[in-house]
Amino acid sequence: MRLSHPAFFVSLFLARLADQILLFLVPLMVFRVTGAVSWSGIAFALEALPRYLAFPLCGALCDRRSPLSLLGASQRLRALVCLAGIAGYQSLGGIGWLIALSAICGVLTSQGLVAREVMLPKLFAGQRFEKVLSHTQLADQMGVVLGPVLAALLLQAMPWQAVVAVTALLFVLADTALWLWRRGGIAEIITPGAIPAHWSEPFRIACRQVWHLPGLKHLVLLAAGENLVIGVTLATSAALVTGVYHQSAGYYAALQTGGAIATVAILLAIARFVWSSRLLGLVSFLAICGGGVLAGLSPRIGGYTLGFLLIVGFDKMFSVYIRSARQRIIPPADYGKTMGVVILLNNLTQPIAGALVGLFAEHSGAGSLVLILSLTMALLGLIVSLLGAATGRRAASAEHRLLDAAD
Repeated sequence: MRLSHPAFFVSLFLARLADQILLFLVPLMVFRVTGAVSWSGIAFALEALPRYLAFPLCGALCDRRSPLSLLGASQRLRALVCLAGIAGYQSLGGIGWLIALSAICGVLTSQGLVAREVMLPKLFAGQRFEKVLSHTQLADQMGVVLGPVLAALLLQAMPWQAVVAVTALLFVLADTALWLWRRGGIAEIITPGAIPAHWSEPFRIACRQVWHLPGLKHLVLLAAGENLVIGVTLATSAALVTGVYHQSAGYYAALQTGGAIATVAILLAIARFVWSSRLLGLVSFLAICGGGVLAGLSPRIGGYTLGFLLIVGFDKMFSVYIRSARQRIIPPADYGKTMGVVILLNNLTQPIAGALVGLFAEHSGAGSLVLILSLTMALLGLIVSLLGAATGRRAASAEHRLLDAAD
């Protein structure tokens, strides 16, 4: 399949746009109803936690069924869940319907994300995978940027139930675009696998793969460290910009827009020019670590702005590196189940970052916390480099011994 085929990427964009509208809507509406920030945070946790916990199960399912079919089903079911949530609210009332529908949609979103990860290497076989990932990340990023904007505009003109109805329509349009793309003759990509002897077998296999596959646990460590920096940056940016640096809400909004523009520009550069996987990883890792150090140490808003743009802008480049490296390591037969566990492990550090902000930012300062976690990421990178070098030396020594024995 050619990357120029638009319907597939339109489907990814519309699904991400609808998902981001729900993510924006739930905490805001809970706050409007209850008037308490704490309840808004609880609602966000109830909405987001099922997304993370569902990844291993979604990955195991992708190794047993066609990921294309699972991707389409996740979009259709999300539309139905939105409509069911509206019907429940109209019949019984209560903001819990919005939280429940968003949590269920979150699980279905996880299924769609893992299904996409599993099918991309097969779908674009023979093409530079970093370029493929940059295109999918662009579709995602546009949805991430425009989703909250569209949600805010819609809420000014209609009640939240109508906004959820629009979200359901977007999921239907995403599935329609996927159906139009499949009419071009796209066949099922993966033959359904055998049903495991025990329900826990896929998860045991995935955990063994994470631990034993050469280089995979190193990638998990790197991604976990990077997510710590991203998590703490996003959690503290509003407080630092408007509080510590005494800037306006307009400046904060402009900073977020600048981060989105930087991300798109970097993804376009990945798609346009040929980058080696090693160069992608090295450049993005150093940029994020350097950005974190700069943001944490800078006494002025200019330095913080540059650090923030480095962190947010190069986050997607690092993601392209990690995803392309994982694709080369994990066997195709176990790709879904292993990816599900890996994604769960990678994402656990973002809520950990939020908890660290809640526990220590008030006493140590948000900037200091950004600095400490950035240095932690750099330390993890150094440890992974040393472990990789040691593994390479052991492999080379074993190869020399085999050659000597053969002689």
